[in-house]
Amino acid sequence: MFLGEYKHSIDSKGRVTIPARFRDELGSSFVATKGLDDCIFIYPLDEWKVLDGKLRTLPFTRADVRSFVRFFFAGACELEMDKQGRILLPANLREYAGIEKDLVVIGVGSRVEIWSSETWAGYNQSTESSFESIAENLVDLGL
Repeated sequence: MFLGEYKHSIDSKGRVTIPARFRDELGSSFVATKGLDDCIFIYPLDEWKVLDGKLRTLPFTRADVRSFVRFFFAGACELEMDKQGRILLPANLREYAGIEKDLVVIGVGSRVEIWSSETWAGYNQSTESSFESIAENLVDLGL
């Protein structure tokens, strides 16, 4: 399970250091894609396969399903970690997430997310004030 928040920077070659606590669970090869809320989602291969299976069951005759699947898969790429625990983030993903220098790597249960520091700070600020009402709504859903 991926947990925690880690501040990092991207180097001049577009490489990001993955926190040591995430490396074993991610494995040597994993999938990165355009995530929601202007961040990058990273999935271990086994988790990606589960997600792929679920997306395949959605009705492709619906325009919203086709749009989401295209967006999600077209932005995806398989990545490998080097011996120093770094990954090379493709330019299209860096651009999508607005990552230029400072970034935040967070664990979100079954996946890792990479955010630009500015976007993450803004997201936290906007969500913090509604955290309690969000929690109440989730309890209503049976959480």
